[in-house]
Amino acid sequence: MRQILFLSGKGGTGKTSLAGAFAVLTQDKILADCDVDAANLHLLLDATPIDRGSYEGSKEARIDAERCTQCGRCLSICRFHAIRDTLEVDSLLCEGCGACATACPEGAIELLPRVSGEWIVAETPVGPLVTAELLPGEEASGKLVTFVKRTAGDLAKARKIARMTVDGSPGIGCPVIASTSGVDLAILVTEPSLSGLHDLERILDVVRHFGIDAGVVINKHDLSPEISERIEVFAREHEVEMLGRIPYDPAVPAALVEGRSAVAQPNSDAGNAMRAIVDRVETILDDLDGKEGAS
Repeated sequence: MRQILFLSGKGGTGKTSLAGAFAVLTQDKILADCDVDAANLHLLLDATPIDRGSYEGSKEARIDAERCTQCGRCLSICRFHAIRDTLEVDSLLCEGCGACATACPEGAIELLPRVSGEWIVAETPVGPLVTAELLPGEEASGKLVTFVKRTAGDLAKARKIARMTVDGSPGIGCPVIASTSGVDLAILVTEPSLSGLHDLERILDVVRHFGIDAGVVINKHDLSPEISERIEVFAREHEVEMLGRIPYDPAVPAALVEGRSAVAQPNSDAGNAMRAIVDRVETILDDLDGKEGAS
């Protein structure tokens, strides 16, 4: 199964807007929203949940009051101050590191799974969607991303779906790294700003580290032609294909407010640019299929 992944070194570059355009325009695919800290692809696709459940990706210390002798060793060893003077565990502070359980001479502390987030399988007019939401303060984002991709892969296999479109997280952290597994092409969406160029360099280093082919898209390129040119020079110097340039277009936020993709707007300049990018990526994926078929 072919996988394309949308990434951006920083938030707000238009990554999800472009992923939504691919969702609308391409066929025979499953969608995976791996931006589990702020999933929003479903807002563009009129998603209807058909299955959902809790995700237990972290652990929390629990003290057995009957076995506890109140020696206080757990209280002194917890660096997160998650154990109160009453020898009760504050679930908001507990990191599940297990230091207290190791230190307890009576074996009165154990680590138990706790709910870290929620996963959702939904139907949309353009195909099935698997998404998730991490609870505030939880740190199991990489694990939840892996769960989302595995669930999407299993569903794709069951339905004989050939491609997966993955909306990744911004940045270069654990959820981004987890989302790169099995990816054939990473589409790096940036904006014409100095921070956009800097973060493009970082995210390109990540995907290259994992041996993933990448292409660059500049969103709102006409807001700063000078920096857009610097981004294109950077792409040429690093032998990364420029997949396209999307102009600033007020039709994009207007469509987002209505819960639609800009490609649904017939006279949208940005929507037309996105269509051209989709066509180019489809050609790349077809070429990959052809090469594998020939070998």
